[in-house]
Amino acid sequence: MHTKIGRLPVPAAAILAAGMVLAAQTPAPIPPGVQKAFATFSTARLLEHIRLLSSDKFQGRGPGTVGETLSLRYLQDQFREVGLTPGNPDGTYLEKVPLEGIYADPKSMRLTFTAGGQTFSPRFGDDYVAWTKRIVPEAASRGELVFAGYGIDAPAFRWNDFKGANLKGKILVVLVNNPPFKFLAGKKVMTYYGRWTYKFEEAARLGAAGCLIVHETGPAGYPWAVVHGSWTGEQFTLANLNKNMNRAPFEAWITHDTAEKLFRMAGKNFDQLEAAAQRRDFHPVPLGVTGQVEIHNALREVDSHNVIGKIIGSDPKLRNEYVIYTAHWDHLGMHNGQIFHGADDNGSGVSSLIELARAFRALPTPPRRTLLFLSVTAEEQGLLGSEYYAEHPLYPLARTAADINMDALNVWGPTRDIVSIGMGESTIDRTIAAAARALGRVVRPDPDPGKGFFFRSDHFSFVQHGVPAFDPDSGVDYIGKPAGWGQRIHDQFTANDYHKPTDVIEPDWNLAGLVDDAKLFFLVGYDLANAATMPTWNPGSEFRAARLASLKAARMRSEP
Repeated sequence: MHTKIGRLPVPAAAILAAGMVLAAQTPAPIPPGVQKAFATFSTARLLEHIRLLSSDKFQGRGPGTVGETLSLRYLQDQFREVGLTPGNPDGTYLEKVPLEGIYADPKSMRLTFTAGGQTFSPRFGDDYVAWTKRIVPEAASRGELVFAGYGIDAPAFRWNDFKGANLKGKILVVLVNNPPFKFLAGKKVMTYYGRWTYKFEEAARLGAAGCLIVHETGPAGYPWAVVHGSWTGEQFTLANLNKNMNRAPFEAWITHDTAEKLFRMAGKNFDQLEAAAQRRDFHPVPLGVTGQVEIHNALREVDSHNVIGKIIGSDPKLRNEYVIYTAHWDHLGMHNGQIFHGADDNGSGVSSLIELARAFRALPTPPRRTLLFLSVTAEEQGLLGSEYYAEHPLYPLARTAADINMDALNVWGPTRDIVSIGMGESTIDRTIAAAARALGRVVRPDPDPGKGFFFRSDHFSFVQHGVPAFDPDSGVDYIGKPAGWGQRIHDQFTANDYHKPTDVIEPDWNLAGLVDDAKLFFLVGYDLANAATMPTWNPGSEFRAARLASLKAARMRSEP
């Protein structure tokens, strides 16, 4: 599971604060074998993969649905056609991921607030979404509401919203994101403390009766429609023996308008308390309101699957070390008869994964290290498939050089740049810069660090276990487009199509940019797989400790 993290995962602040790009002036020559591999990339083939995966037939690729059955079949067929060796040591392409499906019936959902004889019942979907990750048929909770600021206890930042208050049995109301305690290049940075996952984890640690996160589009990084689309259908959790009874009884989001109504009921001013939460001297504020929730669940056990193929390394001394390419195959399935197609998210990543495997198979000689091509399940449910792999790796993580993750890639045309989320973390930066240089491109840091992209995709499951990662995002400097066009198109996708049924193939898509990016991803993996040594975390990175512990444990296991 996600763990409590003590500091921002971007220690190379000098690079980012200066707003520098990473690339040298003189492009390095591309070997003939790599040029042959590059020739296999095809916009038509990439588009055909996306078209099928995002078609109505695949019904939004929800785990445990016909969409999963079709996705697994398609991926295995493609891996066989490309010539990948089955990646599971049992001789198959599949790794079973046991999940529990939890569907909270919206018709029987009840959330009420009472104070001074008044009762306020927000509308499910429009005003709030709520669920429980406890694997139980019914969940009920009641408690006094307490505004807990951002709901953060961050010793490394000298920030504690709780101030020792006993919050056991209380329902916490917290803000999304984190207070302004870290900046880079003049921009506020979201740390892991700002993620919704952390806030629910912290509420559980405190013994809270529940947690309500107040949604605001800017700090969250997406509009309410994304919350509605992501949390109103069936939710999944990894199967476990304790049935998630360590989680809070319920978890929820409420809209900003709902929060304002709630605070008025309490005789409080939401804007004033939100401003107070920006200060280190903030203390929890009891609202004098009682909250009560009732949730009725339909439960089912689901054996979902990751799909994995490999190309065995050519060097006998290094073939037991690994470079992983990841892309999640799942999306949000169907809600109320609407298909969430997931063409860009993540048909683009899966198509690139398949075509990267094809390109590597075209090399005259495989790279020295073994390459793994891993398409994971349930990313949209909280990185569950990659989390399961990281906790049950088919190949030792101590010998895994790096993860290269592909999620919602560039479908709008060629760019001069590529964005590296988490730039400054590891020596992979040098490899990425060399690949960009060879292709006449530059690498930029995350232009919007306040949205917490570093924590929002499958690479983070590997990072938490100490594996360095490259998480690319689309560039913003589009060739032939005016300044600012790229950022506008990205913002429009987030506002209009992200986690919505409208994430479909559009007439103005230009997959030449996807091919360019795939070539860069190829070069990064190719160089990492052929390098004399594995990449390392930079000094000061919190993830360096996890890597050192992993390497130490591996050494101890190998000693007689």
